[in-house]
Amino acid sequence: MAKNLYARVTATILAELEKGVVPWRRDWRSIAGSGIPHNAVSMRPYRGTNTILLWLRAQQQGWSSLGFLTYKQARDLGGTVKQGAKSGLIVFVKQLVVKDHDNENVTKLVPMLRAYSVFHTSQCDGLSEAILNPAAKSPRNPDARDPLIDAFTAATQADVREGQGEPVYHPGGDYISMPCFTDFTSADGFYSTLFHELTHWTAHKSRLDRNLKSRFGDLHAYSAEELCAELGASFLCAEFGLDNGKLQHAAYLQGWITLLKHDARAFFTAANRAQEASDYLRRLALADQPVAA
Repeated sequence: MAKNLYARVTATILAELEKGVVPWRRDWRSIAGSGIPHNAVSMRPYRGTNTILLWLRAQQQGWSSLGFLTYKQARDLGGTVKQGAKSGLIVFVKQLVVKDHDNENVTKLVPMLRAYSVFHTSQCDGLSEAILNPAAKSPRNPDARDPLIDAFTAATQADVREGQGEPVYHPGGDYISMPCFTDFTSADGFYSTLFHELTHWTAHKSRLDRNLKSRFGDLHAYSAEELCAELGASFLCAEFGLDNGKLQHAAYLQGWITLLKHDARAFFTAANRAQEASDYLRRLALADQPVAA
């Protein structure tokens, strides 16, 4: 069952990539409320693979907000799911307690992937206006530097060297080189590229310790790390309301397709690592904030 579920999700992502569609790239300014899919009742964001699955579902259906809930949650709120509405797939890992084969007195936890169904808020009747229509974000200047994102980047204490050539993270020197801000056609392009390199930066052994040594000698390792950086950047772009839909890394597409065909779990791994990376960067930024008196 779990094996089939990994294959099912991977096939869904592969189908989009083979059409040249990258589900995690979009103009997040057009999304009402949070750009990260979230449970409309608890407001907790979905994470990792589920984020991409719900992004894709919203894209396919033309939904402009990203609130979801279960059938039971809609009913508990006094609402109903519209007749004929089709649910979307999300997945969770459930830890099962099983007995050891060699010693029945010893138990261990075995992760098991499970599927769940959720509905978009627009597929329901009887929900409150606040749930159905989240407040729109304040407009931002797409051509100017963003003080909030600049403060976020500074808080990570990453060594970012602007005006020093092509965007790349240098693991040996542990620094990021970036072109000048004015070399980009938009602020969105600059920051989405910077987020990509910041995700690579989290891989350093002093941080999340992802192995980068073999990525340039192994096609699968290279594609896996680039996919992780792509997803991590997209999580941050969605959170800050940037447009990363116009940036297409066509050279990466075939590598991702090959990787996912080679390993049905590779997308889950990349999404989980990307989630860890964006969480790590967020923690660094929050830790830099002054404590209120």
